[in-house]
Amino acid sequence: MSIEILSILLLIAMFVIATIQPINMGALAFGCTFLLGSLIIGMKASDIFAGFPSDLFLTLVAVTYLFAIAQINGTIDWLVECAVRLVRGHVVWIPWVMFVVAAIITGFGALGPAAVAILAPVALSFAVQYRIRPAMMGLMVIHGAQAGGFSPISVYGGITNQIVAKAGLPFAPTSLFLSSFFFNLAIAVLVFFVFGGARVMKQIPAATGPLPELHPEGVSAAIRGHGGTPARPIREHVYGTAADTAQNLRLTPEKIFTLIGLTALGIGALVFKFNVGLVAITVAVALALLSPKTQKAAIDKVSWSTVLLIAGIITYVGVMEKAGTVDYVANGISSLGMPLLVALLLCFTGAIVSAFASSTALLGAIIPLAVPFLLQGHISAVGVVAAIAISTTIVDTSPFSTNGALVVANAPDDKREQVLRQLLVYSALIAIIGPIVAWSVFVLPGLV
Repeated sequence: MSIEILSILLLIAMFVIATIQPINMGALAFGCTFLLGSLIIGMKASDIFAGFPSDLFLTLVAVTYLFAIAQINGTIDWLVECAVRLVRGHVVWIPWVMFVVAAIITGFGALGPAAVAILAPVALSFAVQYRIRPAMMGLMVIHGAQAGGFSPISVYGGITNQIVAKAGLPFAPTSLFLSSFFFNLAIAVLVFFVFGGARVMKQIPAATGPLPELHPEGVSAAIRGHGGTPARPIREHVYGTAADTAQNLRLTPEKIFTLIGLTALGIGALVFKFNVGLVAITVAVALALLSPKTQKAAIDKVSWSTVLLIAGIITYVGVMEKAGTVDYVANGISSLGMPLLVALLLCFTGAIVSAFASSTALLGAIIPLAVPFLLQGHISAVGVVAAIAISTTIVDTSPFSTNGALVVANAPDDKREQVLRQLLVYSALIAIIGPIVAWSVFVLPGLV
């Protein structure tokens, strides 16, 4: 048995074992990393750990730590209250506000993970307090970030357009951007309704009348807030008393410093392109020094099991890449010599591999594989590039990617396992269905 096939079988075994046994998949992945990397391939430990996602590790820890502090000192509640007032009590608009804001942020050049790191904690906190499914809010943020991800001035758009131009292929930056935007918008519409958007639409706005009592015993008995404190019943949270509203909207010194810190995170990541994790941990430490009492409770809120899961899987995938598994699969596909079939299989390869690896890096690896048969002129280069680009990035909802991991890590404690399972199932479906739809929409009409 070849090493490439063995590495794929080990990956499948991990999923099967973690599904039927309560074992952290990340721990299994580190064990398989040792077996495959050290015992079978003979890699040095330094080479193995070169694939450890140190950037993602710090981002997950820092962002969840920072927003745990923001939850404990009431800043998140303040932001949620302001969001309700902004949409005039129409909670149904909040998911779409998150989608649009994420698209604008990435459309102007920010990396998707930066937008998700800033928006996901607020979106998920809002979801818990207003009975919107956390998975739906997280997916709306991610697909919003992907919708703007291929603008001509964005990172994804710049990478893709540069590769296509260098290969001498025709390319259309605006068409690529609009294709990705409307594709992700269509997915967002489906996500909204599949994950309970119709029920949210039936909620009566706060300004017009009482909300239905879906939990007669009180939401606090069924839902716990993002910071671990019981959430108030919806009726009370939307209306509240004058004292409640004043308390939520009152800016204490802790809230002011936290808002300054969150603003610094946004400016640092989006304007100055600083590393999200480094900025977030710096802001979190500064806030912890200003209010040491929040330190212990906040550090306990970091999702260490999620961090282990993500780090283990990505480290193993790094060993798979060094073993040549990804090249083995991609080269086998590109050598088939049938343009339509090759385009479809490259879309599938981009989707499946990107669910575990960096979409940014994969765009630079997958698109060049399509260049040889695109130069023959039998099929539209613009359509194939758009299909591959979309297929490679729509699976960033996977909990093993940075965006998906941020959503899982920021989900409330009692919903985290549920959100993880929902993202796993959703990402598996999108990795199967997404490439087929993208291929049908963008490649088939481009036959010459």
